[in-house]
Amino acid sequence: MNTQLIGLSEINGPLVVLDNIPSVSFDEIVELKLTSGETRTGRVVQVDGHRAVIQVFEGTRGISLTNTTTRLTGHPMELPVSKELLGRIFNGAGRPADGLGEIYYDKKLDINGRPLNPVSRVYPRNYIRTGISSIDALITLIRGQKLPIFSGSGMSHNKLAVQIVRQSQIAEEEGSSFGVVFAAMGVTNDVADYFRRSFAESGVLEKVVMFLNLSNDPIIERILTPRCALTAAEYLAYEHNMHILVILTDMTSYAEALREFSSSKGEIPGRKGYPGYLYSDLASIYERAGIVEGKGGSVTQIPILTMPNDDITHPIPDLTGYITEGQIVLDRSLDQAGVYPSISILPSLSRLMKDGIGKGYTREDHSAVANQLFASYAKVQDARALASVIGEEELTPVDKQYILFGRQFEKHFITQAFDDNRTIEQTLDLGWRLLSILPREELDRVDNEVLSQHYNADAAQEFKEN
Repeated sequence: MNTQLIGLSEINGPLVVLDNIPSVSFDEIVELKLTSGETRTGRVVQVDGHRAVIQVFEGTRGISLTNTTTRLTGHPMELPVSKELLGRIFNGAGRPADGLGEIYYDKKLDINGRPLNPVSRVYPRNYIRTGISSIDALITLIRGQKLPIFSGSGMSHNKLAVQIVRQSQIAEEEGSSFGVVFAAMGVTNDVADYFRRSFAESGVLEKVVMFLNLSNDPIIERILTPRCALTAAEYLAYEHNMHILVILTDMTSYAEALREFSSSKGEIPGRKGYPGYLYSDLASIYERAGIVEGKGGSVTQIPILTMPNDDITHPIPDLTGYITEGQIVLDRSLDQAGVYPSISILPSLSRLMKDGIGKGYTREDHSAVANQLFASYAKVQDARALASVIGEEELTPVDKQYILFGRQFEKHFITQAFDDNRTIEQTLDLGWRLLSILPREELDRVDNEVLSQHYNADAAQEFKEN
């Protein structure tokens, strides 16, 4: 239904109110034509009988109460999609921002997605190789998974995101291809330029679809950005059989925009001022990852969020942890010590990795080496705590070996150059060489047969001498 109305009932900040509308739908897109001839776009954010509240994307400055013409389009916001999305850069609302003009689209899709029957979901298997040892070996990213990165303000999560985009790939299968949808929300101009430049210089831009919402863009656009990105990802995955990795940064900016938007509507706030529906709103984004039965592609998500005050119990990381299948936690003390990527191993986990690694996926010994590295690094923390009380020289010989293992593990396994793209074989072999620093009898998480194949005390000499 296409309806035109003249005049507005009320203007309140970025919101305008229309009364006596015969028919209107929640989330419907409207066009407001000003007396100057300018046309602005808005979205219906609240419906109460024949009264509608509309948020104007470009703001309400210069809008007249009496002479503004409002046209109801009769449909929600839609994103034009085609294979030409790859290699293009869009703003947060899905409009081209690279100067290359509009795309020739096959169709337009509702950015809110379509309901997915849970029965049609396929259990995620197979992994995506990032080339980063600590992720590939210990927190393996599985196709169809949602695995967030919990970071802090000022830490190197943007650099890590760029490295994942540059290096990530899948084991090639017949007829399969890989792509990345990258969405940045609330970033400054210099960070947006860094993303553009990094992808262009590394030659991966042709397999990337970018959505960039800047910090000075309207907050309503920030709320649309992840939905536009996921709509593009679903189209490429389910209609072109591509395996798509979606990186969303920074979900904290998104949640803060949602809080500001909720406050402007006069809604009752929940924890720390965030709306009470923050959980369901985040779930509507995260749950769009997965594999659908009968479709050849998949959508994998890596949402990145900065924890306010590095507080992992803050509502944003707290609710994200409930919805997603694990987390990668960045540690500020490692970051300040110059470790990159500063991944804190012990609080990080991937709940789906057990079914996507091992024989037929990565390597037969993957699970064994991952379990032993976790267990040994946990004992390193105990040895360090004891050394802080009695001094390292008073430790037992075994505890001293754990201290040595911990230092070398952080120096050679966790620490990795920005341009160092390791294969899964290189990563697992490095893990075994590091474990060989420890006495064989200390490696109690590994079957004796596997241990006999991979334990090599001589191979560990390079680390003992450093």
